[in-house]
Amino acid sequence: MEMGGVEKVILGLFENLDRNKFDITLIVSLYQGELRDAVPSHIHYIKANKGKEDFSKNPLIHKIQLFTRGLKIKFFENFPGLFDKIYLKKEFDIEIASSYTDFSPVLNSSNKKSKKLGWFHTDISSKGLKPILSRLLGQITQFDYFIFGSQQANDIFVSTYPSIKLPENKVILNAIPIEEIKKNAEEFEIEKSEDIPVFISVGRLHNRKGHHVLAEAHKKLIDEGFLHKIMIIGDGEERENLEKQIAELQIKNSFQLLGTKMNPYPYIKNSDFYIMPSRSEGWPLIIAETLILQKPIIATNVGGISEMITHKKNGYLVEYDVESIMSGMKEFLSNKTTVANIREELKNSEEQFDNQKIYDSVEEILLNLLK
Repeated sequence: MEMGGVEKVILGLFENLDRNKFDITLIVSLYQGELRDAVPSHIHYIKANKGKEDFSKNPLIHKIQLFTRGLKIKFFENFPGLFDKIYLKKEFDIEIASSYTDFSPVLNSSNKKSKKLGWFHTDISSKGLKPILSRLLGQITQFDYFIFGSQQANDIFVSTYPSIKLPENKVILNAIPIEEIKKNAEEFEIEKSEDIPVFISVGRLHNRKGHHVLAEAHKKLIDEGFLHKIMIIGDGEERENLEKQIAELQIKNSFQLLGTKMNPYPYIKNSDFYIMPSRSEGWPLIIAETLILQKPIIATNVGGISEMITHKKNGYLVEYDVESIMSGMKEFLSNKTTVANIREELKNSEEQFDNQKIYDSVEEILLNLLK
């Protein structure tokens, strides 16, 4: 339950699916992440393994605990029936894989009578999926029902693999808790120490998120005299590499890694612009959330982003390269008319999100699976 879009979608469903119709169990392989204790109390919550937060601070003991946990996970991957017998202890009508990383445990379930539902938020052509692509393609056809998290994800899949027979499927966008976002954005104020524009970005520090490309674009703009700051909220495996790059580029004072924040919305609200330099995305929840907060966005034209942002209307789309990202940032930093027009259009952002329709669609799918 790391801080991320898929995890927020899961929590949103838990809060909004009809409790009189559905008895829900969540099982996590790792009881880990910033959202691990955000699961509502009415959900049956099964935690198969301790998270890193529960491990010893002693480096040697910590390594032993990680190693032991890894062996346990591998063992149960090979014996899913035993895993189900120990942890689940009952049969379910429907088993849901909330992302492609959950495909294997759901499809390998010892409960052969349950309906299997797969949820896919990703661009199938993403380079990061190449090592597991053949396995994914074989797994997708085994589901009884399949949900795509964006129209783009569906279109790319169908055009790339027209010969693969998909199970019955539907595109369902992520729901946006509009009032909660606006309320959280007012929780505290963020003071700007200097009177220069600030770009904010929220996301895990992962190579595909493009923060290293953003750092290069930032450095070049600073050298050209375009003063601004960039703040990155999030953590992950790329932190060490990014810190090294920041030091080499000598941009420590203007390119800041703030780490994970349980409530990033005040930072978004109090920044001037939002920027997403990703190499690949699905339907990023943070873009929708930022639209709700009416903050001008620069984003790479990947995944389902163009389903939310129309170029130069309610945001600014760029390509995934240093020059294109620089060009978009220059536009925001120097063209007040462009920014003013976008801000005006953002006043109508809430109209494009219909949460009840989304939850009704999910409920209908689940109920129809049982018929």
